[in-house]
Amino acid sequence: MKLEIFRTLWGYTASKAQALDELLAAGFDGLEARLPLQADERGEFGAFLRSNQVPYICTLFSAYDVLPDQNATPTQHLADIDRKLGWASELTPRFVNLLAGNDRWPQALQVEFFGQAMELAARHGVFCSFETHRARSLYSPWVTLELIRQLPDLRFTSDISHWVVCCERLLDDPADDLSAFVERVHHIQARVGYDQGPQVPHPAAPEYARELAFHQRHWEAVWTAQRERGYPVSTLTPEFGADGYLHHLPFTNMPVADLWTLNQWMARTEREHFDRFTREGARHA
Repeated sequence: MKLEIFRTLWGYTASKAQALDELLAAGFDGLEARLPLQADERGEFGAFLRSNQVPYICTLFSAYDVLPDQNATPTQHLADIDRKLGWASELTPRFVNLLAGNDRWPQALQVEFFGQAMELAARHGVFCSFETHRARSLYSPWVTLELIRQLPDLRFTSDISHWVVCCERLLDDPADDLSAFVERVHHIQARVGYDQGPQVPHPAAPEYARELAFHQRHWEAVWTAQRERGYPVSTLTPEFGADGYLHHLPFTNMPVADLWTLNQWMARTEREHFDRFTREGARHA
């Protein structure tokens, strides 16, 4: 199994051509970016991907952005997914990373919703990996584990930093058995969270060594499960981002770190981490 690392365009404001030059120079393998919702932007982006042969992971949201419309019904969420999966197929992504549903829905409704969402993905012929994210249906490990019990074919994007915040602790107690989830993770978004926030100021800071180690143990568990399932490739996107995630100094509003520097550090560190993981696996084979 090999590791392919994708660059997020979250918080990026320069051109896609510049983003591509930078990611190739930094040893990344592709792009993870939101689905363009306007037809002309989608056409332009598709031409860019094709002409540069850029591997692409498509991120989309149901009803209608990162935070869902609180008045949108499950039927409206599903109609939005249906429409956007059709648009996503125009870009021939590696797969679709989908932030879906609403954390306020009761469990029975969540089960019905995800069952229908999987049917839509199958109808469009698009592989959907459902992301763990606050404000969305998969905001909690315990809700997610119950969904798995009833819908074992669900596959996931693990951004476990959201669960760390939601539970206000690292999920490293012996009672925190996430194995049913780990066995179904398709994609990793590598950001390090802590008990009071989804993003540490810098993952290399020694005061966050325990948090980094927890996340890395989780990612190793995912790699082990993927290897056992015969995955030829594991995908990972370093996803330190803006929008209140990046810490700023009071009064000056100066960011404490540069996002691209953070994500490059995460990419290098996890490339080395994966290489160690692979070597140790070969020794024990």
